[in-house]
Amino acid sequence: MPPQISVVQALILGLIQGLTEFLPVSSTGHMRVIPAFLGWPDPGAGMSAILQLGPIVAIIWFFREDLLRYIAGIQRSFKKGVMLPKDDSDARLGWYVIIGTVPLVLAALVLEKKVDTIFRSLDVVAWSLIVLAIVLLVVDVMSKRTRKVEDVTLADTIFIGVAQVLALIPGASRSGCTITAGLLRGLDREAAARFSFLLSIPAITLAGLYKLLKAVKAHELHGVVVPSVIGAVVAGVVAYVVIKWFLKFLGEENHTTLPFIIWRIALGVIILICLHTGRLTPDAGMPADAPAPPAQPSSILVVPLPQYTAAR
Repeated sequence: MPPQISVVQALILGLIQGLTEFLPVSSTGHMRVIPAFLGWPDPGAGMSAILQLGPIVAIIWFFREDLLRYIAGIQRSFKKGVMLPKDDSDARLGWYVIIGTVPLVLAALVLEKKVDTIFRSLDVVAWSLIVLAIVLLVVDVMSKRTRKVEDVTLADTIFIGVAQVLALIPGASRSGCTITAGLLRGLDREAAARFSFLLSIPAITLAGLYKLLKAVKAHELHGVVVPSVIGAVVAGVVAYVVIKWFLKFLGEENHTTLPFIIWRIALGVIILICLHTGRLTPDAGMPADAPAPPAQPSSILVVPLPQYTAAR
């Protein structure tokens, strides 16, 4: 049976999904952690799939003009018989978006079972949040940031596409991984975010539709459609605002990714503390019938903290 989620819970989950889907803070990590903190049941595959439809519509609508140009460019490349014409940036970017998605699709098919079990352990989420935050910090400080989206090459696309595979680990963040990779390749912050968003369109669309199809086949939508649709509308509206704001934010030279780095580290540390003190367990909030993570992942991933006894 699907979990019983109220409209209020759906609204909050939709808000979280919309806020985090396109920021480098990991939407899957937040959607895994927040219900666990609040003691809510896992939203379930059906609700998660419907909620994700909101951001999918938002990103397609935001980039609708670009997408139409890229589609037209791909059509021109077929007529010319040249896949990546040097004199047609729209055709090249259209193909790059497709090519950059291939590594993620292949990896998702191979790692699907681990993504749904081991990778969802809260200690994995915590360390993913922290480690990628540190990597992003170093890269953001050291990167040259001299290139625009129009300067993206096939080598850049493959590099960023492979980095996107790390997003299969909740806490890593799809946009965080691709923005970091873009910065490593010399793109400026806005260009890295824009290309990351373009890559997200086929990635999250395919993932969302795949999860929705699986949920329908497994009859996991019973009783959750109405709250899920409400949550999806909230997620879509919020995601659209976030996309517009984030690109403008990174377009300012004095704006960096530091606020998101701080948030990631703070959240990761809070999760580790909660795991260490017993406030949370690695599988907290996961469906009762879901395969459990390894028996003691914390012994590997959670750094022991010193124990103190209060003075009497």
